[in-house]
Amino acid sequence: IPSGLPRNLEAALQRYGSSTYKASAITVLDPSGKPSLNLSYGKLLGRAQKIAFCLLCKVGQKGEAIIRQGDRVALVYPNNDPISFICAFYGCIMAGVVPVPVEVPLSKRVGVTHDAGGQGVGFLLGSLNVCWALTSENCYKGLPKSSSGEVITFKGWPRLNWFVTENLSKPPKDWQPPPRISEDVPAYIEYSLNKDGSTVGVTTTRNTMLCHCRTLTVAANYTEGEVMVCVLDFKRDVGLWHGILCSVFNGMHVIFVPYSLMKVDPASWMKMVTKYKASVGVVKSRDMHWGLLAQKDHKDINFSSLRLLLIADGANPWSLTSCDSFLSAFQSKGLRPEAICPCASSSEAFTVSIRRPGKTSSSATGRGILSMQGLSYGVVRVDSENSLTSLTLQDCGQVMPGAMMVVIKLDGPPYLCKTDEVGELCVCAGYTGTSYWGLQGITIATFQVQPLMADGRALGDKLYVRTGLIGFLGPGGLVFVCGSKEGLMQVSNRRHNTDDIIATVLAVEPMKIAVFSIRVLRDERICIIAEQRPDCTEEESFQWMSRVLQAVDSIHQVGVYCLALVPPNYLPKTPLGGIHLHETKKKFMDGSLHPANVLMCPHTCVTNLPKPREVHPDIKPSAVHVGNIVQGARMHQFLTEILRWRAQTTPDHVLFTMLNARNQVQSTLSCAQLHKRAERIGCMLMEKGKLNTGDHVALVFHPGVDLIAAFYGCLYVGCVPVTIRPPHPQNVGSTLPTVRMIVEVSKSVAILTTATIIKLLRSKEAAAIVDPKHWVQLLDTDEVPKRRLAAIYRAPTPEMMCYLDFSVSTTGMLAGVKMSHASATALCRAQKLQCELYPSRVVSLCLDPYNSLGFVLWCLSSVYSGHHSILIPPSEVEANPAVWLTAVSTYNVRDTFCSYGVMELCTRGLGTSTAALKAKGLNLACVRACVVVAEERPRIQLTTSFTKLFASLGLAPRAVSTSFGCRVNVGICLQGASCPEPSTVYVDMQALRNDRVTLLLPGVRVAIANPETKGQCADSHLGEIWVNSPHNASGYFTIYGDESLHHDHFESFLTMGDTHTPYARTGFLGFIRRTELTQSDGERHDAIFVVGSLDETVMLRGMRYHPIDVETS
Repeated sequence: IPSGLPRNLEAALQRYGSSTYKASAITVLDPSGKPSLNLSYGKLLGRAQKIAFCLLCKVGQKGEAIIRQGDRVALVYPNNDPISFICAFYGCIMAGVVPVPVEVPLSKRVGVTHDAGGQGVGFLLGSLNVCWALTSENCYKGLPKSSSGEVITFKGWPRLNWFVTENLSKPPKDWQPPPRISEDVPAYIEYSLNKDGSTVGVTTTRNTMLCHCRTLTVAANYTEGEVMVCVLDFKRDVGLWHGILCSVFNGMHVIFVPYSLMKVDPASWMKMVTKYKASVGVVKSRDMHWGLLAQKDHKDINFSSLRLLLIADGANPWSLTSCDSFLSAFQSKGLRPEAICPCASSSEAFTVSIRRPGKTSSSATGRGILSMQGLSYGVVRVDSENSLTSLTLQDCGQVMPGAMMVVIKLDGPPYLCKTDEVGELCVCAGYTGTSYWGLQGITIATFQVQPLMADGRALGDKLYVRTGLIGFLGPGGLVFVCGSKEGLMQVSNRRHNTDDIIATVLAVEPMKIAVFSIRVLRDERICIIAEQRPDCTEEESFQWMSRVLQAVDSIHQVGVYCLALVPPNYLPKTPLGGIHLHETKKKFMDGSLHPANVLMCPHTCVTNLPKPREVHPDIKPSAVHVGNIVQGARMHQFLTEILRWRAQTTPDHVLFTMLNARNQVQSTLSCAQLHKRAERIGCMLMEKGKLNTGDHVALVFHPGVDLIAAFYGCLYVGCVPVTIRPPHPQNVGSTLPTVRMIVEVSKSVAILTTATIIKLLRSKEAAAIVDPKHWVQLLDTDEVPKRRLAAIYRAPTPEMMCYLDFSVSTTGMLAGVKMSHASATALCRAQKLQCELYPSRVVSLCLDPYNSLGFVLWCLSSVYSGHHSILIPPSEVEANPAVWLTAVSTYNVRDTFCSYGVMELCTRGLGTSTAALKAKGLNLACVRACVVVAEERPRIQLTTSFTKLFASLGLAPRAVSTSFGCRVNVGICLQGASCPEPSTVYVDMQALRNDRVTLLLPGVRVAIANPETKGQCADSHLGEIWVNSPHNASGYFTIYGDESLHHDHFESFLTMGDTHTPYARTGFLGFIRRTELTQSDGERHDAIFVVGSLDETVMLRGMRYHPIDVETS
């Protein structure tokens, strides 16, 4: 450190403000480009003292909040008023108050209450407990006021008191600023944006501020009285460090050129260098580029006085072109090559490196031509000079004096990089930022990094600060930067930098653009947003788009996900006129960007499909334990044996709970209760009904526990139950004939039902349709004897018939299928494995229990698996649409099954009640699987609207799915706990949309066959779904309405390929498609897609139409 430097910044201001008080500290160009606004060091000292005195002694006298040492205050000054800003800044430093420079919260284009990025700044001020904002009189006048004359509270900002730092009274002569308690306290806070767009405050202590000034003085070789021309934003970053701090520390004269003037007169800064014989210029590559374009002003320019032209964005890859072009244009005007000094900086580590002025040796500067392909994989590889895919980098100078630098890996623990690897630059120095204010977690990860060597040991005890810059160290301590972490996009395990993509797009045609990435399907995708030329036609726009796509693909070997063009001057801007990237991305993500032209190219980018779970290589003890619980060891072949075993081992375990419309428990059945009731019903069938083994019995019950008891009563004595929906009391005319038809077709010899339904069957209204004498004997379960069975019937083989399953198809055909004992237990076992059912689980059911999967879930599953079923008849949902979901929430149900009818009742009946339900505490976050039980193609619109409607109550989108069954196999597919998420595919030109009908149940094999030739279909062809499974039905018992159905529906063989496996024909058209999803066993997942019933389809001109598609359109 050179001798003679001031002790600190206040001492510097005191020294130059008293010894050279007439010397100019700051000159600002007015809108006409004249240097008419001046501030001497004497005035700067005087004004700073006034502000310091007023902050500590005058503020708060009218009852507002007072300001103490260490409090944070906002500095709100426009970009054309550095004089007011520097006075306020040093006033705060003198008073020991912590200044937080921010932008003026105004934007004429987007209205006064919403600023691009302004809300983030407001949030930062709130977290800093800022109560006061310092501003100038002109700025204060321009702020929007309320009707009472007070400045309005800006969106996202805390409520502030405003203090104008002009025309203040002098402090008493004996007044002295209070002494510092410590030099390790915050001096000022600089706002910065994180990659996610959030605003954070980087804290600088008094020690680090002084160290930074000393380091920059040594590196840039600053001396007293030098003239500096500064074009940068003086409130933060390089503009603040050099134009406000170092200039005063060294007693320099700074000429500030406002950005608004640069837009009108781009050569104004060069004119000032010439006029004042400035030795230092602080600019960005943009300013050099603009200066080059102002050729009419070049003749009077003289750069011979310039010893240091500091390029603030020297770390950007495109700064090299500006530097080279500027030097070649102005070398004849006295510009020396060694005067051009790029620097690298970051909000956290401050100045990372500077090329030293005046050094001409070959080791003092460097450049490299690197392969962009190599950089995308994180390695440094030299490329040929004229290659399109190369990136030419210039050095950003050497590491700063007294600082140490390392390069660490971009991902994972902070291991040191090899010399040919690209990583994040980290700095250890006395001048870096110390923390993010109030954010301890990310502070440790950013400001307290301990690099690790290859063997995992720490490099030393020193802590480093992450710079956010990506690069490598060259020979002689030269720093090369090839990107930033903020602009890093990791696409398909390759890294691309937004700056490189921007450079490529600008090479196609210069325009204002924003490049960012968004996450789609677990990977980042590149989006390019550009402002159109005012006179651009749509044809020209799309030509430009196709050229950009080709350029990015050929140079970077990466696809662009979205290319969007917006109208001119439409993108959100930063205060200095650049594109506000985070605000642009936010608008894009919110859907409020409203582009004029969009080109989406997902096919070129989205080459990965989601992989929801990892393959677990080995089986841990816990997995074995869970496997035993879920799969269990089956000791019995028949459901009757399982029920009797449960009644003996866990007699009080509740299997069924029935709820009414008021969500009250209507009845419950434990294992022992169900066993006893079934025995009594069995006794009645034998004694009163005089039935024999193998007789068919019709069960006509409303949904409830009576139906379950009657079913097992039949099985206990060897009768074959046939469940039938009872006639509707309000609609006997149309519902009674179906009951009679099923009773007759099923050859039932008795009807087992309740006294209420017997009364209805014998009523006058029913007698007009069916003569009461024509009914088979009616047995009332309300009058069962209280006797036990002598012995429970056991079928000789599991292949014997267990029950009959009747249903009417949409084409009016009544078909009954025979289900054997083996099929019934196989189906229950498949459900148990798929849904992980065991005694401690609770499942809620809200569907009709008369056939197919609904009957199996209602009557069989709980007995087989032992889980607790909450039964809710659909009629109760008609009375109270909220009863089902309330029960799910109350009982914390993970798996629930319903019908499409119930889902529709809830969607229509509760559409406007979700807020009220939420207020009552209804929460569906517990639901892991909500399965719609159906024998049709999934109704996507209904399930989607149901999911969206109840998402606010915590229902997860992936929880809702569908099952699929048909006559030959009532349970082909069912969504389980470990299934991949449902897929959606689009087929043929009309985008016939089919939702996947979940995962095939365990033990199910499916083939897609041509219904005419019985040959297996190719992958892309639609065919009939054939199924081979242990729970297939045994055959049709009888068919009513179409006698042409044959036995080959249950035992068909493919005519080619595997010709020996017997398949059952489902009568449904569909296809199987292998997805990229991973199953729980690690294999890729075959999804089955159901298009519709073969019976329902209409053939017109050789094309097959499905009624559901005509209906929905």
